[in-house]
This record gives sequence, structure tokens and C-alpha cells, in this order.
Amino acid sequence: MNTKEKIIRTSIALFNLHGERAITTNHIASNLGISPGNLYYHFKNKEDIIRNIFTLYREHLSTHFKPLDTSHEPLEQLTQYLDSLFELMWRYHFFYDNLTDILAKDSELKRQYIEFQADLFNQVRSVVIGLRSAGVIEITDEDASEFAHMLKMTVSFWTPYVKARRMTGVLEQQDIYNGIVKVLVLVKPYCTDLSFKKISDLQKQYQQLADEALPSIA
Repeated sequence: MNTKEKIIRTSIALFNLHGERAITTNHIASNLGISPGNLYYHFKNKEDIIRNIFTLYREHLSTHFKPLDTSHEPLEQLTQYLDSLFELMWRYHFFYDNLTDILAKDSELKRQYIEFQADLFNQVRSVVIGLRSAGVIEITDEDASEFAHMLKMTVSFWTPYVKARRMTGVLEQQDIYNGIVKVLVLVKPYCTDLSFKKISDLQKQYQQLADEALPSIA
């Protein structure tokens, strides 16, 4: 990795571990063993770093949540979506934790975020419609839109909800698996007779992963 990539990776790790508000550019530079001036050569300030992290976050979502491919088994694709969702929620959980404050400090980032969320909603809704077309769920067009919103809300606010209810404030991997279980619980009421058992089995699979995941040592 070059220095810029190291700064990004280190920033994500520190933000996730300590919270974005608690970390300054001096903390990031010190952790990397570089001077603040070296850091500022690559990034103007902490907001500039966060914008670059948001770009990675946006690219991940844009790349991994394409419409369903009708030539492939829909539940296999759903599993791929869920695995990608796990990676996203774990890798960038600091962003969900302090989203309102982060956006309030950077109007340009907020503009990008709002614009991207509109595109993301359309992506999620297209996945919902794709599951309906594949016979996995039964849902009206109106409810498909509301369901897409509910899925986005669950993903966006699950990790801060968990951390707020824990004295340590530390997020564990099993929390992410439990979040995916919640997503599948939302799906189940719309399942067709043919897909209900498969979705239930998938729910049990992720619940087992949650149960087996060992907590980190803080």
C-alpha cells in the first residue's frame, strides 16, 4: 500500500475502535509513525479523509448490490447480498454510529450522501422486485417501496442501536450476523410457500454463525 492507502485503512480502524469524534489527524499520523505534515500532504483535514472513506463505502454498495440476474438461482444471489452486507456493516460501522454529526460537519459530504441514498433506494427496491419476479416473495409495488425503506433503515441503524445498549460500546462480529437475521425476519412475511423454508433455513444459518462467533477481547 502507498501512504495514502495506509492513512485510509488506519483511519477506518481507529474510527471503528474509538469512534470518529475521538480521533484526530494527529492520532492517525502518530499511529502510522508519520508526521502530521506528511498526512496533510495527502489529505487536507479529517473531513477529507472521511470523504475518501465514503467513496469506498459507496463503491462497495454500487458494486455488490446489482439487480438480480434472472439466469442464476435467486436465493444464492440473496446470500451473496447478505454476505456483502455483513462486510459493509463491519468494515464501516463507525460511519453508521455517528452519521448525523459527520454529515453536519461537511455540507458537501451530506450532499453526496443524500444523492447516493436516493440511488441506493432504487437499487434496494430493484432487488425486492427481482425477488418478487423470481417467485421468492409476494409484494405489491407500493409495499415494495416501503419494504425497501425498512431494509435500509434496519441496516443503517442496527449497529448504533446495539452499541448504545452495551456498556463497553464495542461492536462484535456476532452483532452483524444478528443484524442480518433481522433483515431475514423482515423478508419472511412476504415469502411464497416455495421459498419460506429456504429463507427460514438461511435465517438459522446466520443465527448459528452469530452464536458461534467469539467476542473480541477489548
